Amino acid sequence: MPNHLASAQSAYLKSAAHQPIHWYPWGAEAFRVARERDVPILLDIGAVWCHWCHVMDGESYEDPAIAALLNEHFICVKVDRDERPDVDTRYQRAVQSLTGQGGWPLTGFLTPDGNVFYGGTYFPPDGKYGRPGFREVLLQVLNTYRSQRERVDAQATNLRTLLEENLDESTPGESSPALLQEAVDGIAKLFDFRNGGFGSQPKFPHPAVITFLLHRWFRDPQPWIREMIDRTLQGMARGGIHDQLAGGFHRYSVDARWIVPHFEKMAYDNAELLKAYLDAYMLFGDEEYGAVARGIVRWIREVMADPDGGYAASQDADVGLHDDGGYFTWTLEEAREAIGDEDALAVASAYYDIGTAGEMDHDPAKNVLFIADNIHAIATRLRRAPAEVSSLLDLAEEKLHATRVRRPAPYVDRTRYTNWNAMLASALLRAAPVLDDLWAEAHALTTLRRIRSESPGPDAVDHTAGGLAGLLDDQVQVAQAALDAHELTGDASWLGWAQAIMDRVWRDYLDADRGGLFDTASSPAGEGLLPTRTKPMQDAPTPSANGVAALVLARLFELTGNSKWQSRHHELVAAFSGRAKDLGLHGATLLLAIDWRVNPATRLVVVEETGRTGKTGRTGALPGESERMHRRALVTFLPRRVVRRVRVDSDPGALPPEIRGMVSAGPGPRAFACAGATCSAPATTDEEWRATLAGLQGLRD
Repeated sequence: MPNHLASAQSAYLKSAAHQPIHWYPWGAEAFRVARERDVPILLDIGAVWCHWCHVMDGESYEDPAIAALLNEHFICVKVDRDERPDVDTRYQRAVQSLTGQGGWPLTGFLTPDGNVFYGGTYFPPDGKYGRPGFREVLLQVLNTYRSQRERVDAQATNLRTLLEENLDESTPGESSPALLQEAVDGIAKLFDFRNGGFGSQPKFPHPAVITFLLHRWFRDPQPWIREMIDRTLQGMARGGIHDQLAGGFHRYSVDARWIVPHFEKMAYDNAELLKAYLDAYMLFGDEEYGAVARGIVRWIREVMADPDGGYAASQDADVGLHDDGGYFTWTLEEAREAIGDEDALAVASAYYDIGTAGEMDHDPAKNVLFIADNIHAIATRLRRAPAEVSSLLDLAEEKLHATRVRRPAPYVDRTRYTNWNAMLASALLRAAPVLDDLWAEAHALTTLRRIRSESPGPDAVDHTAGGLAGLLDDQVQVAQAALDAHELTGDASWLGWAQAIMDRVWRDYLDADRGGLFDTASSPAGEGLLPTRTKPMQDAPTPSANGVAALVLARLFELTGNSKWQSRHHELVAAFSGRAKDLGLHGATLLLAIDWRVNPATRLVVVEETGRTGKTGRTGALPGESERMHRRALVTFLPRRVVRRVRVDSDPGALPPEIRGMVSAGPGPRAFACAGATCSAPATTDEEWRATLAGLQGLRD
């Protein structure tokens, strides 16, 4: 018989509907039954993309004996962390406080009122990998709950009190340039100068850190900052964490060299990595970075995009329980059969290190594709021309990819989570002019229109269409994407939507006493730890919602000239600046917001000429010279930059005073660059505008 998950919307919960566990979804019913029976709650938090979640499902939750034990003595609740990030955030912190570790699957043991008294992550059924067996854990938990109930309740209550004190991450402080420099110095101490990236292993991408370093290098072009950026971006691009055949990045690398990944691909990782590679491409002009960005867009288009707008949440790592990246890896014989040409195989084997000894521990013959050598070195070794080697490599890649797409493919979760959809739309809107990609622009705008049409009102969005409401991250990510749409199209409705959302955010999420924004709206409610509100400031791993909110507020001020956005930005940044420099890798989004506080922004304003009709540019009705100037503004990297496109016949009352003067200066076209309170002379041709922007960039190499 199916359990309580049979009607769930979540793919992860549906995958457990056949299990012999009497699973409940998160909700009041499970807690009511636990209180009536006076039994502990087993809380399992996982995700459809999580390899070890599937392993624990297969080993333990589908075992009839373990199921019987759980059904008799526990109430079992299963949660999809993507669907309920509010639940995951609180219980991750609770289990981490007890054990010092978190992750997925998260296995928590709760009192009937939802307080944690024990927990962990993956437990093997009978003990291996140096971990206690799950059956043994269940019996010990049950014995402790029955024989030491007062102690269990006291510990759980004390932990809840501790969480209520520590989930507020705001620490007031002053913002300063020195704070930003201290943060860079702290990040540098964690840098892996051999392989790129930060820390040893496992190694995560940290794209917001790269973006922050790009901003710092622009201001102070020290070689060691550039080295951190290039070694990290190149290390990831050439490693196995990067899908060399289809584009996009896997979630993280289990080794320090970026070679062997956990193979799941996440929407949020690829959105932020696309932005980082785009920024580096604009700033440095390195074609490798442009190629990586195009590959991410390709993966989004081919795998993640819904034709009607929207994006999938994730692509799984595996096809089955005992698989581990089989879809993405190759034996030498599989590569030979797929390529079918010995010369092309020789080149591919040298370039991607395809040999008889691979990188996968569970199957040593399996090779992860990573770039082991360059075309010129291979050409010298094989005594062929570089152009011939490059052509043979193209042939091999085409054959390998064609063979791979015929394999049974990992599951793609088609759930459209609003925050991640907005992140991908934002990244694609930035990619469109840089990569000259019409699809990226059109699809991102279609996605934002779909989010807006499915929203419950004009100033708020749900986590999924008609689903969970009141999550800060959804609101601020949509507001950010709406500003990107406004800068790209000049459509004032996107700017208006962002303003409406952020006004609502300030009403519903603000901690009026201590500053900062809570992660959930309105008054505390719900089961278990949900009434415990948190003010997130860390990138863990998605950008901090408070950091994104601060960036949106700063951009709103620069785009509108309305001082309320500036005062809110200053207030929000001040609420967290006391701890910002100590967050290191996990505080980069907030550090970027502080950068907007202590350094002047740059406003690039393009005034559209009049008297021309019927000619439509790639970003809208921007004919001739003004279209070229607008696009040039969008593809120029400048820290703290906003782009404003206005028509000469715009309503003067809707424009900031500064821009009113620009509009009334003549018939157009023209463009202005303003840094702080100083504006350039108007550029009336694309060549003049190019020179103006080059001056702002300092013509850096």
